[in-house]
Amino acid sequence: MVNALVETDWLEQNLNDAAIRIVDATWYLPNVDRTGIQDFEEAHIPGAVFWDIDAISDPSSSLPHMMPDEATFEGHMNALGISNDHHIIIYDNAKMMTAPRVWWTLRAFGHGNVSLLNGGMVKWQAEHRPVNADKSSDIQETSFSARFNAGMLRSLDQVRSNIDNGDEQLLDARSPGRFSGIDPEPRPECRSGHIPNSLNLPFNELIDPDSGTVRNVVELSARINEAGLDTSKPIVTTCGSGITACVLALGLHLIGRDDVAIYDGSWTEWGSRADTPVET
Repeated sequence: MVNALVETDWLEQNLNDAAIRIVDATWYLPNVDRTGIQDFEEAHIPGAVFWDIDAISDPSSSLPHMMPDEATFEGHMNALGISNDHHIIIYDNAKMMTAPRVWWTLRAFGHGNVSLLNGGMVKWQAEHRPVNADKSSDIQETSFSARFNAGMLRSLDQVRSNIDNGDEQLLDARSPGRFSGIDPEPRPECRSGHIPNSLNLPFNELIDPDSGTVRNVVELSARINEAGLDTSKPIVTTCGSGITACVLALGLHLIGRDDVAIYDGSWTEWGSRADTPVET
């Protein structure tokens, strides 16, 4: 099995390897006056292509960046020059906040040969490694075959049923203020609070605030245990819109739990409805 994380030294040494496809997955919350493509166009790792999280999604859904069907996903991968033979290296410019969503998405569509650049663009640039602003106009289309694993996803109805049967633990990646309902949501249409019976582990607790790298396994285990999670039982992660939930899935993967599912609609779906229970 390929390592979930690769280090900056390794990537710089392998920049010219044709078997690697580097992906910039930077994304920002809707209340931030900045976009990922702006970052990419100003500076990116040489050879990288830009993965638009909002665009590579279900075009029929009113919710943001929901998972597309296999055919839609294949079309996007082909346009990015990503094939089933590539070892895909993903990074972001947001201290590992968004790249894990793309890592999880590729694995959900059957591509296990995928890794995250530990520390991402923040660490890469702090170490004065090469960047450029070249356009990716010379991308050659490929033929990507997707096989979606529905077990890695949860729907609103499944999460609603779980409130009563308690078969799966629900772990929320949002900040304590948003989880408790004290702080407002970045999407004004959403109520404040959390899904009943869920636990809270802010995603940035799993990231070192200085280096932007993922914490080591001992530290990850400690923070996960402190959140009250029983790692021997089924786990579903959630967040604002299905992005930082994947940071929690990554942390759990690194401590040996490779069967974690994501509630894709997350709080954007749950909190914007009038028929879903909310706790504060």
